[in-house]
Amino acid sequence: MFYRENGQFKTSYRADQQIFPIAQDRWAVLLIIAAAFFVVPLVSSDYMFRAIFIPFLIMALAALGVNILVGYCGQISLGSGAFMAVGAYAAFNFFVRIPGMPLLVALILGGLCSSIYGIVFGLPSLRVKGLYLAVATLAAQFFSDWMFLRIKWFTNDSPSGSVSVSGLQVLGFEIESPTSKYLLCLSILVVLALMAKNLVRSAIGREWMAIRDMDVAAAVIGIRPMYAKLSAFAVSSFIVGVAGALWGFVYLGAWEPAAFSVDLSFKLLFMVIIGGMGSIMGSFFGAAFIVVLPIALNQFLPVLGSLFGVVISTSGISHAELIIFGALIVWFLIVEPHGLARLWSLSKQKLRLWPFPH
Repeated sequence: MFYRENGQFKTSYRADQQIFPIAQDRWAVLLIIAAAFFVVPLVSSDYMFRAIFIPFLIMALAALGVNILVGYCGQISLGSGAFMAVGAYAAFNFFVRIPGMPLLVALILGGLCSSIYGIVFGLPSLRVKGLYLAVATLAAQFFSDWMFLRIKWFTNDSPSGSVSVSGLQVLGFEIESPTSKYLLCLSILVVLALMAKNLVRSAIGREWMAIRDMDVAAAVIGIRPMYAKLSAFAVSSFIVGVAGALWGFVYLGAWEPAAFSVDLSFKLLFMVIIGGMGSIMGSFFGAAFIVVLPIALNQFLPVLGSLFGVVISTSGISHAELIIFGALIVWFLIVEPHGLARLWSLSKQKLRLWPFPH
């Protein structure tokens, strides 16, 4: 009764091509964004910002970039952590080496450097695919680890490879408090998510999906595989690079190459699988799941153990987290390959019919 499309007529091409053609979806998204900007800063504590909201926003942005490459274009990548590292270190060098460099410009330049890095390591996608492409992108991870550890120029001659930033400002406003960091990450996420949503609905987005479904057939109907694949690597790496810069500048403050290890690449891939490949909404679901689950396990497992008279250590909780992650990935791959986004889509279809059986 509350999710009906009756009376919502499309009288122009512009109305028919809206991002959210159903009025309920538009209002729901606007309310969520308004609540995120105005309500969350008023009711949340510093712990909530540092432990949940800021990591969720940055991971959602990174998962969004990975989803464009893996979910929409079908190019398996295990080098997302490397692209985040390139974005973080490139933004750091622009920020500290150029006097008066604005923070937003440094973040964009870091994303552009990561985009170039992604194109270079995306070149093997023109010849190989599947597992072989995954191994080729994994080389980007090992190369970035070596580069930022051995070439001291990238770390401003730091002997340990660790760097730090301070004095962050955007348009004269200091980015020091958890609330200001949260609002910065949220603003960037909203802008880039809107850009990604429009891209996947455009001609280039349809080319990505054609390459994903069958690249040979896409080439036969006139789609250029080289342009489609490399553009997907470029856009994906740009978004992931901006997320990496935010991860270093806003969340960590000080970092070293180990902060962008291959574990981070696998975690981003898990977000896409659990959230839903080929879905913008799935990136948010996957990031929320991965960020919230460890916190929930830390709170729930000790209580569950005390009910049965068992003391669960911190290492036991971390091991249980890995087991649950692995089990959920296998479950989603078998039962629902399209992830949480598909379950959300099915629930909306049920709402359209409720309370009628058909």
